[in-house]
Amino acid sequence: MDDSRLKTPARLAAPQLPSTPAFWRSPVRGVRFTAVLGVVLLAGITLLFVTGLLSYAAYNPDLAAVNDKTPDKGLLGFYLFAWPTGPHWLYRLTQGLHVTVGIVLVPVLLAKLWSVVPKLFVMPPARSVAQALERVSLLLLVGGVLFEFVTGLLNIQLEYLFPGSFYPLHFYGAWVFVAGFVAHVGLKLPRTLRVLRHGIPPATDELATPDPAPPTLSRRGALTVVGAGSLLLLVTSAGRSFDGPLRRVALLTPRGGAEPGEGPNGFQINKTAAKAGIVPADTRERWRLTLAGPAGEVRLTRAQLLAMPQHSAALPIACVEGWSTSDQWWRGVRLRDLAALAGHADGRAPDVLVESLQPSGPFRTVALRGNQVADPRSLLAFGVNGEELSLDHGYPARIVVPAAPGVMNTKWVARMTFGGVR
Repeated sequence: MDDSRLKTPARLAAPQLPSTPAFWRSPVRGVRFTAVLGVVLLAGITLLFVTGLLSYAAYNPDLAAVNDKTPDKGLLGFYLFAWPTGPHWLYRLTQGLHVTVGIVLVPVLLAKLWSVVPKLFVMPPARSVAQALERVSLLLLVGGVLFEFVTGLLNIQLEYLFPGSFYPLHFYGAWVFVAGFVAHVGLKLPRTLRVLRHGIPPATDELATPDPAPPTLSRRGALTVVGAGSLLLLVTSAGRSFDGPLRRVALLTPRGGAEPGEGPNGFQINKTAAKAGIVPADTRERWRLTLAGPAGEVRLTRAQLLAMPQHSAALPIACVEGWSTSDQWWRGVRLRDLAALAGHADGRAPDVLVESLQPSGPFRTVALRGNQVADPRSLLAFGVNGEELSLDHGYPARIVVPAAPGVMNTKWVARMTFGGVR
């Protein structure tokens, strides 16, 4: 018998495991490569966190329970403030940045996770208290960032595949992630800055493989690929906030591409009347707007409302998914005039609880602050761009408030209670 057939090559007899450095052979990995990606993520994720907190504040969750989708937040709501009405494009800017930066950072995040994946398999897991803290922060960091990005991207696409409501999941997940992020930055930032300034000797580069495979791409080339991926995502997503050619190339978002129709009402919406369960008969002759306040209840027909002084305002609609319209010309009755009709004629605008004909939904009822009611651009609108509202845009009447999230601009308004909002 030929004994050579029984022999096994040494490299097959002892297969490498992920816990051994030689298992990871890409010559691209290295501390400096990871440091560059880390600095980009430090800036980008900080911006994401700040704009995310602003997005939550824009709902005025401490005003009324109907606005608050995270009622158990406790101390996490320490920073909340009365959301302003100016500039009128404020929420369009902050939420557009939040979503756009999140999408653009995806290639950077994936490259960063790929660059440090050998560290996840290091054995033993911890050789000191400092290293144990680093591993715990890394677990919170990786798990938290993946959770936040996945739930955020699904929300942008209007795909609610996760259990429960997006709002508390994303809010509490952000705080868990940030705890790990802050700890990780505190541990790693000094060394990251030293590496970027002075480099690192190859012998002390713990992310570099001891047995590199033949190079197919330089580290500079790899960074270029990551940057090109981010640029592609920017081009194919950012246009959802603009009309014209830019929107048509925003192919990766539900509100990209062509406008949903033509004419004055031919601009983007999230939910049609049919999807919201609106019965057209309830919006026609038998529709009445009920105003409640110190003067009691007043029921008005659409004709009576149209007979009141009408005002115009150019305002966008901006939604939590990051998309927005350009400024549309809305026409209707000022909210402060309706407050006066309900009995608040002393010049002090009260808070207001707005209820929709929509039978159900997380924002069927919303509360607006007094500063929002007082703004002369805040309207109960009956028309847009010189034409009567379409049913999908809120006919017979809808709220339009400057700088407010789109869901706070209630459509198909049925009742408004001025004062005493809790």
